[in-house]
Amino acid sequence: MSPRTQTFKATNKHVKILGRTHYYNDVLWLALSGGGIEFSFYGTKAEITIKGDAIATTGNNLARIGISVNGKRVIDDQVDQPLQSYTVFESGTAQNVTVRLIKLSEAAMSTVGIQDIAVHAADGIKPTPDKIHTIEFIGDSITCGYGVDDEHELHSFSTATEDVTKTYAYLTAEQLEADYSMVSYSGYGIITGYTENGHKLTTHLLPDYYEKVGKSEGKFDNRLLPQDVRWDFRKFVPELIVINLGTNDDSYTKEDTAKQTEYAEEYVEFLKMVRRNNSHAPILCTLGIMGDRLYPYVEQAVKQFIRETGDSKITAMKFDVQLEADGYAADFHPSRATHSKAAKQLTSHIKELMKW
Repeated sequence: MSPRTQTFKATNKHVKILGRTHYYNDVLWLALSGGGIEFSFYGTKAEITIKGDAIATTGNNLARIGISVNGKRVIDDQVDQPLQSYTVFESGTAQNVTVRLIKLSEAAMSTVGIQDIAVHAADGIKPTPDKIHTIEFIGDSITCGYGVDDEHELHSFSTATEDVTKTYAYLTAEQLEADYSMVSYSGYGIITGYTENGHKLTTHLLPDYYEKVGKSEGKFDNRLLPQDVRWDFRKFVPELIVINLGTNDDSYTKEDTAKQTEYAEEYVEFLKMVRRNNSHAPILCTLGIMGDRLYPYVEQAVKQFIRETGDSKITAMKFDVQLEADGYAADFHPSRATHSKAAKQLTSHIKELMKW
């Protein structure tokens, strides 16, 4: 006789929370890339009910989610309904099952909620154990996995082709056995977002949203914007913070030393904000996958931060620039091959830096 169905909410009593999320009106809402849950159970069936936001019914830049069972992706979907249930596991015999649900696409376009989890399992569900380490990644489209599932450099942006699990950041966290949190937005920078006309795009500054749960067009429960919710930094305390910002600033600063210096100075201010919210974690500042022209100014910011604060728990690392031979994703973004090389470089750097 199979056990009766038990239904659970996605709270940290029942699931492990991945990344920044917000529990609102009995639903766990996800905005940022990589946000999600993981849980395990011994049983015969699991079903997850997902709630879309108002964008779900527009058909445009929908939230993409991935659900894996015992490490294998079983659901890969764009949420296009207000409410949708997915049977993620079903078997004639009870088995040990680990389920991981991740928001694969980025925050800016759409959000998605986990309404409930129903299982046929006598003992219900439980959170998976914490991993050995914790890392926060702060970045732009590279960290979001922009276009990684569309390896045609002349194609343009779509949430349908974003997959954070194929990025250097996610792969690095896996290789280091680290739980992660990601704060990343395509086109965002320190002093400007990506610009093609030489004018600053000041609506796309990562520092403006670093202290928020997210920033999106999509509202949690169609009522609450993630940028209206302050993030509680006690919920995830990283042992290391990796910053990868400057690719979009470079579209504006180009070879102009005065603009490049402004980037370095504002970078220092952002570092102070990061430190205010994370008192202990070493900070690693990186740049270079899509071009390394601004990298000397990252180094300058690091030196200036140490000089001004006396805080020396900060270093810089230059990524190798992507190679044409490794292919490109949409809009000349890094391919899977490039992400995997970058993950290898970052992983070995962190092992040495942190003695992990």
